[in-house]
Amino acid sequence: MSSSSAIDLNKHALRQLIVDRLAEDFDVLQRAAQTAYETATHEENVAENKYDTLGLEASYLATGQARRMEEIRQALSLYQQLALRDYDHPQGIQIGALVALEAENGQVQWLFLGPEAAGLKITLGERLITVITPRSPLGQSLLGKFEDEDISLTVAGVRQVHTVTHIV
Repeated sequence: MSSSSAIDLNKHALRQLIVDRLAEDFDVLQRAAQTAYETATHEENVAENKYDTLGLEASYLATGQARRMEEIRQALSLYQQLALRDYDHPQGIQIGALVALEAENGQVQWLFLGPEAAGLKITLGERLITVITPRSPLGQSLLGKFEDEDISLTVAGVRQVHTVTHIV
């Protein structure tokens, strides 16, 4: 299914929702990292003995949060620069594709193949869309696939088959 302008607008709206969510997550994490930093460096949290680890723990937390902030900053930048294109049938599914997969039991899931932010769930209209990346087994399986093509994955020792039903 090639994209119509209405569907194309939805893809742009989806990207904007992803950008908004990442920006929101970044802001929350930035405030938490600042709090952890202030805790780690506060004069009352200087260790008085080797068992007094509050300052050290806060320092570890601040470092981890700073790393996560950088990951979100990079993902945000990638999504802001992501050029959304119409589905190109000769190339098959590529980054930026919005894909519907139908399981053998008839359950349909919508996926957005993005450059980062795997696992992010966005509601667009009535649809719940999950962001996946090409680094995941599912993302790798989808790259280059076409409508009505099956993909097979083994998850926890169980083989699952899905059919690509729509590509935008």
